[in-house]
Amino acid sequence: MPPRRLSNPSLRRWWWLVVLLIAGLVRLGLIGDRPPGSETLAPDVFESETHQVQRVVDGDTLLLANKARVRLIGIDTPETVKPDTPPEPWGAEASAFTKQFVRGGTVRLEFDRERVDQYDRVLAYVYVDDQMLNEELLRAGLARMEPQYRYAPSMKRRFRAAEDEARAQHLGIWSDRN
Repeated sequence: MPPRRLSNPSLRRWWWLVVLLIAGLVRLGLIGDRPPGSETLAPDVFESETHQVQRVVDGDTLLLANKARVRLIGIDTPETVKPDTPPEPWGAEASAFTKQFVRGGTVRLEFDRERVDQYDRVLAYVYVDDQMLNEELLRAGLARMEPQYRYAPSMKRRFRAAEDEARAQHLGIWSDRN
């Protein structure tokens, strides 16, 4: 049976108004599917600045005490826990560096444009006192910067300078040992 056409112009106008209203509510996220990770993130992840670290997953991923997974934005360390993949060179050193860096257990998170990645991890710059873990991993030669992702151009410049410093000194992944 073919769909019934609305012959009354007034009904058609109302019908389009309802369709546009629903589309607007979906776009604003007020109805429909929630963004990836929103149902799994602890509610205080974006509300407070400081968090307790439960454990270091690997060089660029932390698990917070509130069960949120945090991925360091703008960098990538060699893999150590990727399923069906042997640990990459310098992966263990990157993980050890991160463990040492957050040894006190309390970190401060700062966010950029995107706050959650495709794997439901919180994307953040991670600080202990005034030092940023993302940048320090680059400076130590234990990470590569990821310029292809969307984050602040000022951070990209900062990360590029830290990576260039490690390359010039042949540190970590930029050394002859690979």
